[in-house]
Amino acid sequence: MKARVTIMLKNGVLDPQGEAIRHALGSLGFQGVNGVRQGKVIELDLAAADEAAARAEVGQMCEKLLANTVIESWRVEIL
Repeated sequence: MKARVTIMLKNGVLDPQGEAIRHALGSLGFQGVNGVRQGKVIELDLAAADEAAARAEVGQMCEKLLANTVIESWRVEIL
């Protein structure tokens, strides 16, 4: 079973990489981009046979290692 975790900075947390991307897009002529939020995607290949168990296990992974829960939020998709 595969899982995809999307990790983004929480709303209200300054995103300097996103701002740098927004500025660079404007410099390249892409006008009208008012904001950019940059994040990360992690794909996991799991041995779990049950979707609920996989989702719970990935949630624990996010809480303990994959995401900084103080400033980041995460979303899990089971593929």
